[in-house]
Amino acid sequence: MRFLLILAATLTLAGCAGRPSLEQEPLSTAELNLEEFFAGDLIAYGQFQDVFGTVRRRFVVEIDGTWDGQTLRLVEDFTYEDGSTEQRIWTLTKTGDDSWQGTAPGVIGTATGQERGDTFNWQYTIDLPVPGGETLRVRFDDWMWLLSGDRLLNRAYMYRYGVPIGEVIISFERR
Repeated sequence: MRFLLILAATLTLAGCAGRPSLEQEPLSTAELNLEEFFAGDLIAYGQFQDVFGTVRRRFVVEIDGTWDGQTLRLVEDFTYEDGSTEQRIWTLTKTGDDSWQGTAPGVIGTATGQERGDTFNWQYTIDLPVPGGETLRVRFDDWMWLLSGDRLLNRAYMYRYGVPIGEVIISFERR
């Protein structure tokens, strides 16, 4: 019982650790516009690591993005290190100058996001496929930073039942 209390306290403290904020001063004068960055052909490299820092899964994502003036459609083809594949298709709608909503299969409700300067914050809950054919319902708090005109860094904090379970780090490159 004592071990469980210590573990719960550790996870709670980890969840309180510093997180990005849209109120932070930007590090550049660059402006991230999702519809511009993600329109076209992209490739991304990423990995998932658990809350203890152990890398559990790596992947490559080929992305085909199209923007029609209102809707950004992202076809994401994942290939994992074990050879398994997955496709996720996002449909994002611009709801204001800097705000977005989106859906994809497995997403519970609607994802919401906000751009500010070179930063984008995207939040959603999803039934995520995991090895073994099951799904795991998790909440994502995605943070993206435009590094250059053709590079974007994404750090996504993952939660289950409000408890941090890990992070996904992805580097996107326009081709």
